Amino acid sequence: MIIVIANQKGGVGKTTTAINLAAGIAAQKKRVLLIDLDPQSNSSLSFIEPGSVNGGSYELFAEPDRAPEDLVYETKTPNLSLVPARISLAKLEAKMIGDFDAPFKLRDRIEQLKGKFDVIIIDTPPTLGILTVNAMVAADHVIIPIQSSYFALEGTDDLLETIEKIRSRPNPDLNLLGVVVTLFDKRTTISHDVESHIRNVFGKKAFKTVISRSVRLEESPAHKKSIFDHAPRSSGAAEYQSLSKEVLKRA
Repeated sequence: MIIVIANQKGGVGKTTTAINLAAGIAAQKKRVLLIDLDPQSNSSLSFIEPGSVNGGSYELFAEPDRAPEDLVYETKTPNLSLVPARISLAKLEAKMIGDFDAPFKLRDRIEQLKGKFDVIIIDTPPTLGILTVNAMVAADHVIIPIQSSYFALEGTDDLLETIEKIRSRPNPDLNLLGVVVTLFDKRTTISHDVESHIRNVFGKKAFKTVISRSVRLEESPAHKKSIFDHAPRSSGAAEYQSLSKEVLKRA
């Protein structure tokens, strides 16, 4: 099962969701691979030291003769492995312009990794460029994190249109697994109003679990840990544990 976390709007908790959903599913005794396709490499920095990386997601695309297994790194989190990103990934879009097979490169490269993992989670950049398209062509499911703010649904139509275009030809099996409300502030009326609006728009596709705004969640990447290692008794840990169970039940 391959899940892509996508939203071209930045600052919605996309990478936080990728990191902690991966760790949460790994805690359910599933073998999980997290693939970081964001040149900012925040998912990678949460689990490994940059100096220890000798190849990652850039090489997955740019070096077809290199075995994909060689680009997989073990993390300190049990059952969780990582294909890390580096800033070199930012050069990839330009390199793939005009390449007929460009949208299919990731799918072809990770085919041989699928049998080694129960779940593959792909973190994408906050754009709808070729990296995000590659992730969707390779994936079975999409999860969209949406921030509970005034402009929450801004750009979501473009993302849903992209999903439908990919379903129409390169990947008819792609499924919108669900939408998760993030950065929820239960003290504000706007958060509650936006959550209600999101649930009205997406219906059953909206996950029951809501991810609250949390200092602990914001701190954990700086400590190079998932929320489960940084603050296992926090509300953020409880919420991502709940979300991971909900995802496995839906998938």
